[in-house]
Amino acid sequence: MEKICRDFGVTASGEVVESWTLQNEFLTAEVLTYGASLRRLVFGGVDVVLGYDTLPEYEQNDGCLGATVGRVCNRIGGASFVLNGSTYPLAKNDGENHLHGGVRGFDKCVWTAEPLPDGLRLRRLSPDGEEGYPGALAVSVSYRLSGAALRIEYEAESDADTLCS
Repeated sequence: MEKICRDFGVTASGEVVESWTLQNEFLTAEVLTYGASLRRLVFGGVDVVLGYDTLPEYEQNDGCLGATVGRVCNRIGGASFVLNGSTYPLAKNDGENHLHGGVRGFDKCVWTAEPLPDGLRLRRLSPDGEEGYPGALAVSVSYRLSGAALRIEYEAESDADTLCS
């Protein structure tokens, strides 16, 4: 398997974003460290995923194209939840609701990349209180090529009870 890393740009806050290309005889996948996003997946000469062309498009749009969203993927009504008898107010970014991790969810963060023999693992630490969630949450997403298949694996571990999906 071939792995190529190149600079994709610098965020408005000054963080360098990498683009990793993973390629075997069947597939070419491009993964960004911005949002742990799958930007391209080429099979039989056809790109089968949607992705933006530039980093500013990823920063300015809220479509979450190919991105890893969270801490919670979906909408939390009223932008709060109760856990173990405590109420946790969350950032409101969808009217009165909380959507896909909030104002700066995982899709708007730069992750750290680590090459794997068959792909790439991206990691980040969501600190206690980020977007209102309790507990520090260590998150990783791995993109692995195996023949004509792309396997995506998610892992998360928290130091406290929290939500994650």
